[in-house]
Amino acid sequence: MLMMRTMTKPRLELDIQFALKTKGMPRRRDFRRWAKAALQTDAVVALRVVDKAEGRSLNRQYRGKDYATNVLTFAYGSAAQDEPISGDIVICAPVAAREASEQGISLEAHYAHLAVHGMLHLQGYDHEIDGDAVIMESIESFIMRRLGYADPYVDTLPVNT
Repeated sequence: MLMMRTMTKPRLELDIQFALKTKGMPRRRDFRRWAKAALQTDAVVALRVVDKAEGRSLNRQYRGKDYATNVLTFAYGSAAQDEPISGDIVICAPVAAREASEQGISLEAHYAHLAVHGMLHLQGYDHEIDGDAVIMESIESFIMRRLGYADPYVDTLPVNT
């Protein structure tokens, strides 16, 4: 007898932390939906929304850049074949709000993009080399449209992680 192997959706363990609450802050279920939309493999992730001071401190400590950036991603080791990937995503709320305003997009759409962008980084995507950037941005655009948002790379500034 032949057995059909079923494809299972990747599993996500997501701990969402708010170091601050600001106007327009997405709900936990929004962050969960956005993270799952970009998930290609099982993952254990902490997503933290921070203020400018914490964002600047982390960017200075881990990237040597003395300013708060929109999103930082910290991947922890490479997962074994049957093990989930793990890492942290840090989104700086004041930077996200400023960028959304400058780009003329909704804050919700920008948070969605930053969550998707961070999740892709955790899974090994990068944008430092032009060819890699084309691949990553194409995937981000596809996911964002599938979520019901505009393509973040049409007439907007790039995400600067």
